[in-house]
Amino acid sequence: MRTRDRESNKGLLPRMEARPLKNGGSSYRYHPIGGKPVALGRDLAAAIRKVLDLTGTASDHGTFAELWRLYLGTPEWKRLADGTKTQYTDNWKELAKRFESVNVKLLRPRDVARYLRVERSEAPIVANREVALLSNLCNLAVELGYIDRNPCKEVRRNREQPRGRLVTAEELDAFVAFALKDGASSVVLVSMAQFAALAGNRRAEFLKLHWPQVDEEVVRLTRAKQRGSRAMREIVEVSTALQEVFERMKAIPGYSPMGAVFRAPRTGNAYSEAGFKAMWQRLMKKALAQKIIAERFTFHDLRGHYTTYYKAKFKELPELHADKKTTARIYDRSREVRRDSL
Repeated sequence: MRTRDRESNKGLLPRMEARPLKNGGSSYRYHPIGGKPVALGRDLAAAIRKVLDLTGTASDHGTFAELWRLYLGTPEWKRLADGTKTQYTDNWKELAKRFESVNVKLLRPRDVARYLRVERSEAPIVANREVALLSNLCNLAVELGYIDRNPCKEVRRNREQPRGRLVTAEELDAFVAFALKDGASSVVLVSMAQFAALAGNRRAEFLKLHWPQVDEEVVRLTRAKQRGSRAMREIVEVSTALQEVFERMKAIPGYSPMGAVFRAPRTGNAYSEAGFKAMWQRLMKKALAQKIIAERFTFHDLRGHYTTYYKAKFKELPELHADKKTTARIYDRSREVRRDSL
């Protein structure tokens, strides 16, 4: 039987096999012990139900556990960015504690509201993300005919207040000077921080940045959260400060003109998301302990730094979103407003 380490095999039950088709999609088979393979057709949800019927293990039919398993095989899941898949997987681990064995027909709006306001009251923003996933599972249940409407859509989410933390130029300079003396890994991490502060890109947009995307004049990136026909290419001009960051990265041992720009010193490869987060938190704790900075800031706050200082310099907001109102609401952290008098 084929190995199950491919994307096409995600979400399958034990002894199921996905067979990619030339014209796209997959056909599915079940391999009973000691028997011939059983054809299951091309519809993943129907194929899983057939296997559950064959094995007599359909006890979780209609539960959120089944819906999560089916969701992993849907086109919607496959279209998600890797970072979103990781986030949803973490969200499911928390949701499973409460909803895994619950039949979707029993879910009521009051249950969703209680989860948001009471059961997850200590993490209201994360609870919003978790209920967003719960809503996706309910949408799938509607499509499968388990329920007629999505109860999550009848409950308002917890109010979210955009972060107001402004990383000032002075504290960023102090943090950079500290990190540059803290070892090779810290040099790479703080260079990434400088890139975010100077170019305004999300980490997901440049974590895997490679040298062929960089020349003396511009950096070529693809805007995150927009794929397919809506994908937006970003051309970022290389300033003197940004050029200094790139020269520093070239000077680190292991440089290759085809390799990753921000590479882990030990492996020479780009950081994984999990590896980056662990190293960043370690560096932040050390900077706080040594009083280099007085208050923690997130890597995403550097996007706010870029937006705020860009506006102060050029008298307008940078183009980070299709709607500049989104940029203003989330990333503009100006503490002063200047205007002309009459």
